[in-house]
Amino acid sequence: MTQKTFAALVAEALPKVSELMPWDVEEMLATNPELMLVDIREADEYAVGHIQNSLLVPRGILETACDWGYSETIPELVMARDKPVVLICRSGNRTALAALTMQLMGYQEVYSMKTGIRGWNDYELPLYNDAGEQVDIDEAEEGLNPAVRPEQIGPKF
Repeated sequence: MTQKTFAALVAEALPKVSELMPWDVEEMLATNPELMLVDIREADEYAVGHIQNSLLVPRGILETACDWGYSETIPELVMARDKPVVLICRSGNRTALAALTMQLMGYQEVYSMKTGIRGWNDYELPLYNDAGEQVDIDEAEEGLNPAVRPEQIGPKF
């Protein structure tokens, strides 16, 4: 089997999933009360800033959160297979893979938010912390763009 990079996996998933820009999600929120926002980032990323009323379901437990019978099961998510679901991550890459997975699990209307939470913040839409307070756009920007450390860059060929 051929080894693939994360970028290659995302590139293969993108043509198979539907993407929405942040302003499209904002518009859908205003017109569709059944729209479910699912943030698949990790809890520490979510704490930096998230969209109000989004559901935190870290990518690592997504499949079990979407199915009955697991300690991670989230009933409202399991029962949302026929409702619109927008997935959110930092930049829109993890959600492409997650959307493909959810489609395989029977979700009929699942979207990946293109540009992720960074795009939402760039568009100057509100983000909130865990205390429910709105996060300053510039502060959110810093937290949403962590630096890549030298040891994370890898060898140059």
